[in-house]
Order: sequence, then structure tokens, then C-alpha cells
Amino acid sequence: MSLLRTLRPTLPILIGASVMLTLSMGFRQSLGIFLQPLTRDIHISVSDFTLAIAMQNLAWGFLQPLAGAMTVRYGFRPIMMAGAVFYIAGLALMASAQGFLSVMIGAGVLIGTSLACTAAAIAMSVAARAVPATVRSTVLGMVSAAGSLGALLSAPIGQILSEGYGWRTGLVGFVILSLVMLPAAWFAGKVDKVPLPARSVDDIGDTSAGVAVKVALGNASFVVMTCAYFVCGMQLVFLTTHLPSYLAICGMDPMLSAQTLGMIGGFNVLGSLFFGWAGERWNKLALLGAIYVFRSLILAWYFTLPPSPASTLLFGALMGFLWMGVGPLVAGAVAEMFGLQWQAMIQGLAFMSHQLGSFLGAYGGGLIYDALGSYTMAWRIGVALGLAGGIVQVAFALIRPSRPPLLRTA
Repeated sequence: MSLLRTLRPTLPILIGASVMLTLSMGFRQSLGIFLQPLTRDIHISVSDFTLAIAMQNLAWGFLQPLAGAMTVRYGFRPIMMAGAVFYIAGLALMASAQGFLSVMIGAGVLIGTSLACTAAAIAMSVAARAVPATVRSTVLGMVSAAGSLGALLSAPIGQILSEGYGWRTGLVGFVILSLVMLPAAWFAGKVDKVPLPARSVDDIGDTSAGVAVKVALGNASFVVMTCAYFVCGMQLVFLTTHLPSYLAICGMDPMLSAQTLGMIGGFNVLGSLFFGWAGERWNKLALLGAIYVFRSLILAWYFTLPPSPASTLLFGALMGFLWMGVGPLVAGAVAEMFGLQWQAMIQGLAFMSHQLGSFLGAYGGGLIYDALGSYTMAWRIGVALGLAGGIVQVAFALIRPSRPPLLRTA
């Protein structure tokens, strides 16, 4: 009840950020269900489709620091509203696609640009600014959890519409749902009127973007976290892009892929809440490394065995629990290291690494499949790099532990 009283003045902001995040991430994580029917209908290859998704991730990653820096100058609201418009346009262009160029511009450039303005880095920065430091990690977990509901809803909706009326109708359904992002971004933009809290001893404070970048890249803990973040993007985008195709190749019911993506979305909620809570009590960077290690072990288990409906849904539940939990941990770690003013930009720097991994997961997976006719080599590479990145992250976090967040100078 005390938490609710603390959050009541900022509930419109938090709800707006959560709805914006859940839609932007839900649509993005569900695009893989259109891979097979879209590529057959407009006569493009699997690697063409995955190149567009890879370009989406590159655009998202490289524009994220710019979008974060622009929120300092122009405020969050105009950036998020513009991102919502880009998302609507990208889905509409994708729904009307007749060839590769439309898919590349719609799914790649426009949606990638939108995600830089509406997804985790911006939404988490909005939530972090709106609440006191004492409850920040828990609230970040709650916003991340709410943001996880998108895949739970959008994947089954898209699959049902696609199976019943065709993939274009499925994407039109996404276009209609994406209109809700506009009012969500408007309400989240009320955070522009919330004053920054008093600075801690580590807060970068009033400085230029260039100095903030230099300080961030000179922090060893941030650099290791950023490099390990590469693994996160590679594993997750490989799954969202290629799991539906993998299940189709194995002769599984097409609805199983949507159910699995929905299962991932549902367990995202539990994982986000847990890791938001855990981040207030234990080393955030060590928790990140543990997530990468356990994800890799689960990937190895699932792809080693022939898939079944039961094993696939269990796989979705386990991966979902470890999926969006990175969001509150990364956002909380960046806020602790550098303060709130440049959080969105600095978190965007880390996210560039994540998106380079996403590019490799989406496009590399498509190239390997087109070359070998199998995803075996792709998942083996993902497991090996995931174990290496996770172990290094845990080891470095334990060697250089950060102070518990509740003991930091207010």
C-alpha cells in the first residue's frame, strides 16, 4: 500500500510508458510469425526477410543514443510521439508490401527508428525519472513486466488473423493496435515536467553529450556490461525471428509458434518483476551474467532434443522468465553509475552492442539456414558465445562489486 501511495502521482506516466513499451516490443517480437507466408507470397528469400529484421535492429541500436540525447534537449514527449508515428507507418508499409524494398523500409528502417524512440531504453528512462531512488529497481521491473504483455497478446492475435484471413490482415490488425501508442506516448511524456532528483556523488550532471559518452566508455564495469549485452541481443532476436520457421520445418502446428511467443511474453512478466526486485538486493551486473549463462544452457537443452509441443512451451516459459529481466537490471545499473540526466543516451550506447548481436542473430541465422538447410550451427554459436559472455560478466562483477543501491549517497 505504501508503494502505491508513493507511485500514485506518477501513475499516468508509468501506465503510458508501460503501454507504449508493451506494444512496441510485442509487435517487434511477433514479426517472425509472418516470415513463412510473407516470403512465399511476395517471392523473397528467408535471408531477405531476416536482412530487413537485421536492419531494423541496426537502425534501432545506432539511433538509440541519438534518441536518448534528443530527450535531454527536446524532452521525452516529442521523441516518443514521433516514434509512435514511425511504427504505424512501418507496419502499414509492411502490410502492403509487394517486394523486398517495402519490407526493408517498413520492417527495417521505419520500425527500427521507432523502437529507438519507444522501446526499453526510453520507457525505462521515463520510469526511472518518475519515481524515487528507493523504489526505482522495483518500479523498473514492474514497467518491464507490463511491457512484456505485448508478445503474450500480439503473437496469438497476429497468428489467428494470418491463418484465418492472410498475413496482410494480420499486419493490418497490428496497425490498428499500434494507434494506441499515440495516447500512451502522450501520457508518458508528462515526465518532462518531473524535476530531476538531487545528484549523487556519481551523477554526471550538467555536462555535454560528448563528455557523458567519454565518462561512460571510461567506466570498466559499463564496458564489460556493454560487451556482454551483445550476447543478449543475438540470442533473443535469433529466437523471435527463426523459432516459427524452425517449428514449421519440424512439422509442428503453426499455432505452436504463436503460443510459444505468447508463453515467452507471459513469463516475461514474472521474470521482470523478480529481477526488478532482485536488483534492489544483489549485484545487478552479476545477475545479468547469470541470466546469460542460464539462457545458454536452456538453448542447448531445447535444440539438442527433437521438439514437441510440451518441450517447446516449457522452453518458452523458461526463456521468458530470463528474457526481459535484463531491462530493469541494465537500466538500474546505468542510473546508479551515471545518474538520470544522460541515462537514456548512455543506455543507448550499451544497446548499440545489443543490436549488433541482434543483427548477427537475425541475419546470421538466415544465412546459415540458407547455406546449410539447418539451424544447428546457428544455435551452437549462440550457446557458445552466451556461456562465454555470461561467465565473463559474472566474474568481473564479483571482482569489482558495486555498492548496494540502498547505501548510495542520495
